[in-house]
Amino acid sequence: MVIMRELGGSGEPPIDQSMKTSSMEQAARKVATQLREQGHVAYFAGGCVRDMVRRLAPKDYDIATDARPETVQTLFPRTYAVGAHFGVIMVLEDGFQFEVATFRSDDAYIDGRHPSAVHFSSPQEDAKRRDFTINGMFYDPVADEVIDLVGGRADIGAKLVRAIGDPVQRFEEDRLRMLRAVRFATILDYQIDEGTWGALVANTPSINQISAERVRDELVRIFLSANRVRGWDLLDASGLMSAILPELETMKGVLQPEQFHPEGDVFVHTRLMLSLLPEKVSVPLVFAALFHDVAKPVTARMDETGRIRFNEHDRVGAEITEAIMRRLRFSGAEIDATVEMVRQHMVFKDAPKMRVAKLKRFMARPTFDEELELHRVDCESSHRMLDNYEFLLHKREEFANEPIIPPPLVRGDDLIALGLKPGPKFGEILEAVETRQLEGSLQTRDEALEWVKRAYSLQS
Repeated sequence: MVIMRELGGSGEPPIDQSMKTSSMEQAARKVATQLREQGHVAYFAGGCVRDMVRRLAPKDYDIATDARPETVQTLFPRTYAVGAHFGVIMVLEDGFQFEVATFRSDDAYIDGRHPSAVHFSSPQEDAKRRDFTINGMFYDPVADEVIDLVGGRADIGAKLVRAIGDPVQRFEEDRLRMLRAVRFATILDYQIDEGTWGALVANTPSINQISAERVRDELVRIFLSANRVRGWDLLDASGLMSAILPELETMKGVLQPEQFHPEGDVFVHTRLMLSLLPEKVSVPLVFAALFHDVAKPVTARMDETGRIRFNEHDRVGAEITEAIMRRLRFSGAEIDATVEMVRQHMVFKDAPKMRVAKLKRFMARPTFDEELELHRVDCESSHRMLDNYEFLLHKREEFANEPIIPPPLVRGDDLIALGLKPGPKFGEILEAVETRQLEGSLQTRDEALEWVKRAYSLQS
């Protein structure tokens, strides 16, 4: 078997030997060595090779081998089959787990994800079935050589995402590859090859054949990237946004009052917000930015003065956000946090007028800090007035020396001791005490109990 090795013409080694070998890489090399010692071919494969060629430390390592799955399981004491039919065995070594996959070729993909049959084959055939050239290389850890059968190193040099072979066939095999192309172009800041892009655009409606969970995972990776605006633009230009998130597509052309939104329509405003978010964001924050104005298209009205209004777009937007995120199978915690942020995003304009107790309760909610960041980028992407943001920064500093919601001065047991029976009145009394505690008029338990007695005509 002859394997072409494309090492480039610069004379530099294929992998930067100055990179510190990680414990994970040492464990991966150990697995490959064990396979080699038993007479098998064993290479690093896929994304880890791409990262190594780019002089980056891989986040994980996959291993490709000519050893059959059953052989792999006999060679390592701790394994489990994650896709034995497709030749994939998970090997646990030194606290790490590695996918060890047998070189294979695939028959036709009937369901747009899985091949109808696989045939164990050679590195050449295995490379041809992979998605993009930048992911189709192997690395021989013993010879320290990159084995490039698909032109991956050249495309890394050109910063290009290119499908291996026929892009139409690659996307028909697994529709998710369309989103993966956008994700790689986003995260790596690469262009998408013209032929690959044309096939992607032609096939975007079929993305909905893919499970919601797989689509969600790719969207999360795209929008968590610091280069998320690039992802937004590619999703938009390709038609994937219209297919997956039609609610965002409807923002186009939805005009806003120019005095508050000189930047343009709702779609432009949302894109601008993405560009102003910090490099590192949480899932709820970035998706709240995406969806905070999602209801403006359905709530847009013109009042008697001719001004555009979006009454209750925060409330309706929270409902739409929940529906979208449930459709995409986000976790309950992610949905709850994102929906809360969308529902509350208009409350910030009222913060300076709030009584102290209401303000403290508002600021004590677990999503407040991220809502404050959402408010900042909402303002900076529109009217650029940050008065409320700066007011809340000052209040957060002012309240920082003690718990914003301190332990209660009065509890239910205290009310029972005063002769009250548990019921709806309890909540009313406890909230009234807490309000006065937050505003500073009640500072001790004794003061609070005396106030309850007077206010509710109770005898001790």
